[in-house]
Amino acid sequence: MQYSIKASSISNSNASVKIKDSDIAFGITSQAEEQLPNPAELFLGSFSACILKNVERFSHFMNFSYTKAELVVHATRLEKPPRMDELQYELRIYSLDDTINIDLLRKNIEKFGTIFNTVKASCSVEGEVIIISE
Repeated sequence: MQYSIKASSISNSNASVKIKDSDIAFGITSQAEEQLPNPAELFLGSFSACILKNVERFSHFMNFSYTKAELVVHATRLEKPPRMDELQYELRIYSLDDTINIDLLRKNIEKFGTIFNTVKASCSVEGEVIIISE
């Protein structure tokens, strides 16, 4: 598979990335740091999107239903060299379905996630999957 995006910036202003029909603005100046995501947060957003996409995907393969999924991700950044060092996630799946095999779901998310595996190759990733009965 091949992917392609287009990103642009305006000097002393902001930037955006165009992906399909979406424009995602992000900050590149200190003035934007409170309003717009920074590159590190976009990176974590991509990691989160990968996990949530796989929850949906595996809900069909594993035959379980859920009403929503929420993900909280925390990351530790090193200074020298500047890079992500540790990611911790907590995935909450809201469901009344008592057939969900949490261990298999987590294994599938961690084995078949493209972004997950890319991140895991460069830093430590630890996570937890929790089912919340509604």
